[in-house]
Amino acid sequence: MDIEDLRTFVEVADAGGVSPAARRLDISKSMVSRRLIRLEKELGVQLLARTTRGAALTEAGITFREHAAKVCAEIDIAREAILPGGDLRGRLRIAAPLTFGPTHFAPVLASLAQRHPELQVQASYTDRFVDLIAEGFDCAIRVGHLPDSNMLARRVGWTSAKYVATPDYIKKHGSPETPEELLTHEVVMQGTETWLVMDGDKIVTLKPQGRFKADNAVALVAAALAGIGLAGVPEELIREHLVSGALVPVMTRYPPAKLGIYVVRPPGLHPSRKIRVLTEMLIECFEDFSTRR
Repeated sequence: MDIEDLRTFVEVADAGGVSPAARRLDISKSMVSRRLIRLEKELGVQLLARTTRGAALTEAGITFREHAAKVCAEIDIAREAILPGGDLRGRLRIAAPLTFGPTHFAPVLASLAQRHPELQVQASYTDRFVDLIAEGFDCAIRVGHLPDSNMLARRVGWTSAKYVATPDYIKKHGSPETPEELLTHEVVMQGTETWLVMDGDKIVTLKPQGRFKADNAVALVAAALAGIGLAGVPEELIREHLVSGALVPVMTRYPPAKLGIYVVRPPGLHPSRKIRVLTEMLIECFEDFSTRR
């Protein structure tokens, strides 16, 4: 049984069709179809039901997909173990945030590719919450407070945030001094998220309200600069505005909880060496990020 046929089947199953799988694998659709036909013929069962919308797994396909994914993962681990000089090869697909990603994480990914010439590094930058399994990513780099999930996460560092507003906003609406007062103010926010406020060593959870929402922290900084409301954003994004006085800190006795920087991967017995090496490089770069800036 050809390992590339197995990989192709897993990609089609996860991507939901031949066309998106072909794009992920960077091969033609006809090649994907040939591999699928060959695999189904060898197994003697239909794994995928072709539809006008793509491809859906049959009952046999659902069962086989789990086994095929494990085989592919184990083959990758075995290949990495015998490569000379610790070289990495194959493909590593990473989802990274658009905020911080191109400026802070991209240099680490470039260094990874430079050190390992046989490794294909494919990064996608978006602040959208990516479904790693459904979209075929090996791992993600995420910043913030992770929601509960079945994903496996390794913290590689910290960064800090501040609550800020413009001097004009404070002149018109006042400056909140306590978490209770913050709830009476307009805020700019990513959605319906909770804000985690530190009261000494205790974390207070708040549900603020706001009419301006965006899925990107840079856009929230722009809204805060326009005086639309308070913002709770990473300090890295507002450093120059704090220096110039365009934004000023508020509620300094109750700062935001620190933001973790994580490598997140789908559940499995062992992370691939590619993910382990990336994680180690990120730890080296960001483990004391919030204290040295």
